[in-house]
Amino acid sequence: MPITCEHPLTPLNRAVFGKLTYEVFAQVLAIRQELGRFFDERIYKQALARRRADMALEVPIRVSHGSFKKVYFLDALLADGGVLEFKAAEAIVERHISQALHYLMLSDLRHGMLINVRPEQVSKRYVNNALHHADRRKFTSRRMDWDSSLPGTDAFATLLMDLLHDWGTGLDLSLYEEALTHFLGGETQVIRPATVTLDAEVVGTQALRFTAPGMAFKLTAFESEEPQNRFLTHLEKLVAHTRIAGLVWANIARREVTFRLLTERRGQKK
Repeated sequence: MPITCEHPLTPLNRAVFGKLTYEVFAQVLAIRQELGRFFDERIYKQALARRRADMALEVPIRVSHGSFKKVYFLDALLADGGVLEFKAAEAIVERHISQALHYLMLSDLRHGMLINVRPEQVSKRYVNNALHHADRRKFTSRRMDWDSSLPGTDAFATLLMDLLHDWGTGLDLSLYEEALTHFLGGETQVIRPATVTLDAEVVGTQALRFTAPGMAFKLTAFESEEPQNRFLTHLEKLVAHTRIAGLVWANIARREVTFRLLTERRGQKK
């Protein structure tokens, strides 16, 4: 199996999860009242686990594809079916929410809660996952401005599609990027400096990820067209001002994966 968990998992419905997390949050408040707000997050979750027999810590989720393997750890698993993520940050931000959703999708569970123990007032945020593994594997794909004769283009698209058919869309981009880097030869082979020019003068180098010599790649996960258009404008400038043959851009939306090829000629026309 491409995504596995040795701990038994049983999704909880919203009502059961809500009741359990009401109890959990009250216990967290009591623990924070005793300990104060300046300990690491692991201290609070360990203290909570001592008070709850239905809570498991650092539950491993294993992700694999061929020779690529990676392990994630859920902060806490509540009653075998609810994900709890603890933070000790100034505020809960979008990155924390995305991480929690990533863990819910990996575990194929429905409901999670972020708990931030650092602010003056302990805060929480519910995160819900409406998609099953099977749902995330249902997507279409298309290629734009494509040229299969350029090195690395078709191989990159095939490799990414294999990963997506195995794991599904919606996961953290860093996972797909890490797997692509692994299969393309590792970081020393894939991450290389590209020469940057302005007004026909070299102004430095920029590290890029390459799918083949001279052919870089970028991944995004935009769900709407407007941010894609803005991103495209800056990608064209990147290609125009670096000495590379081109760049493969893959946008991994939940229901459609788009591959676009940008070449030096296209960038110079803009």
